[in-house]
Amino acid sequence: MYAKGEDNDEKVHKEFHKEYYEGVRFKGWRNERVVAEHRNAGDRVLMVVEEDSLVQKRKLQSVLKFIEKELGFADGEILHKLCKAYLYISNHRIVGCLVAEPIKTAHRVIVSHPTAKNLSDTTEKSDSQKPNKTLLRFGEIGFNQEVIKKCKSTKSQETDQWVNGAILSEEKTVPALCGVRAIWVVPSHRRQGIGSKLLDAMRKSFCADKRLEHAECAFSSPTSAGHALATSYTHSMSFLVYMSGDV
Repeated sequence: MYAKGEDNDEKVHKEFHKEYYEGVRFKGWRNERVVAEHRNAGDRVLMVVEEDSLVQKRKLQSVLKFIEKELGFADGEILHKLCKAYLYISNHRIVGCLVAEPIKTAHRVIVSHPTAKNLSDTTEKSDSQKPNKTLLRFGEIGFNQEVIKKCKSTKSQETDQWVNGAILSEEKTVPALCGVRAIWVVPSHRRQGIGSKLLDAMRKSFCADKRLEHAECAFSSPTSAGHALATSYTHSMSFLVYMSGDV
């Protein structure tokens, strides 16, 4: 919200949208924790943890305010003391951010749910049944009234399910070590592989003594874009998801 015509408000409003679309300005820190470098583009990934300076955490918060608004988090909800945040730096701007937390278990996404088969069977039976005909007579003239039930196809239901963000997962838990609490890239840099590079940096540096495997990482309630990223990155539709009880 801003007052149109007020010079100060117009300036703040313009800068807000520029930072949202192109990234938050970043001049660099004296003590940076660089966990990945991409020399071809001169980009790098920095990690920020609870023990870091107030300057670093304030800059992180300036990025999180955009993530919270776009992904539907409440103010201050994304970050807690055990989280590790990853910032993707490009051309003196923060253009991507990932927040990860330690977890113990996760659930595997169900690709083909049993209810989908039941829905398919019901649809086929409904289609195969003959229409219910009722004879209506008006004097010497008779009319056949047909009642036809329309059912959405299984394919349509499955598509709506993913578009609406409903993800089905197994009740059984599997061991996992790292949960992706949130991942976000500014609009001007999307579809350039930055999300995958952030995930690579996280897997490399989240645990001090090992590189995490794909099967040790899980995603928290991904959006449709997050679902597409998780599927592409893990090369599997049945990637891991986790809930608050798994932390």
